[in-house]
Amino acid sequence: MLDRATRAASAPGKAHDGSIRIAAIQMAAGPNISGNLEEAARLLDMAASQGAKLAALPEYFCIMGMQDADKVAAREQDNHGPIQEFLSQTAKRLGIWLVGGSVPLASSRPDKVRNSCLVYDDKGKQVARYDKIHLFGLELGNERYAEEETIEAGCGVVALESPFGRIGLSICYDLRFPELYRSMGKVDIIFAPAAFTATTGKAHWETLIRARAIENLAYVVAPAQGGYHVNGRETHGDTMIVDPWGVVLDRLPRGSGVVIANINREYQASLRNSLPALKHRTLYHC
Repeated sequence: MLDRATRAASAPGKAHDGSIRIAAIQMAAGPNISGNLEEAARLLDMAASQGAKLAALPEYFCIMGMQDADKVAAREQDNHGPIQEFLSQTAKRLGIWLVGGSVPLASSRPDKVRNSCLVYDDKGKQVARYDKIHLFGLELGNERYAEEETIEAGCGVVALESPFGRIGLSICYDLRFPELYRSMGKVDIIFAPAAFTATTGKAHWETLIRARAIENLAYVVAPAQGGYHVNGRETHGDTMIVDPWGVVLDRLPRGSGVVIANINREYQASLRNSLPALKHRTLYHC
């Protein structure tokens, strides 16, 4: 997969057709924050060397603790702390826009965090923050997940303008709630950093990502945790970038690595002109 991405990156940055190269990072993070940041830096360096001008890290890229409460202990205040400093400095050093997966930030509850996706521009300035709205819960066989026990849900939909088009932010479980993406308005690129379980990922991951791309005629960038973690958890992986027609442009099934693709706004505009589904919505008028 990396070899294929490297071959595709012969022209860094803006390609001959006016498209922009974009990268999604896949990791299998552990409980050691500094080690995770080192791995994230290595992979982001690789993405930038292949011409990426916009890159995204997966959910929980900075910590996958031995217990859910570990991320509460690692929480940072907004705009303060080593994880946020890493994101800012890396974006500035590489001259890229960086979507920082998710970072545990302080909430109104001492026993909970906000699971926050932070965006930095190529000067290292934080330009957006999205707090995960939909909190994952699953009881299936021996698997049990209850994010509400350690995460305080956000309530604000976030979309922002960028040099690459209008960006919409979401995190993992949000993928199951299409109304969130409709609430963003007309967005060109959707980010969905994730840590899908192996069980739910095998069943639904690709279907959900491609559905969100097709129904919004948007590029969807889905950087994921992928592999076995020290805490015993297994995540699905299969990081992918999907175009507005639902075509998977590049993917990485398992392990650490970089997924690379070009986003082409002219191609996207032509699809939206040919199939103006976003203009055909009528239910909200009834």
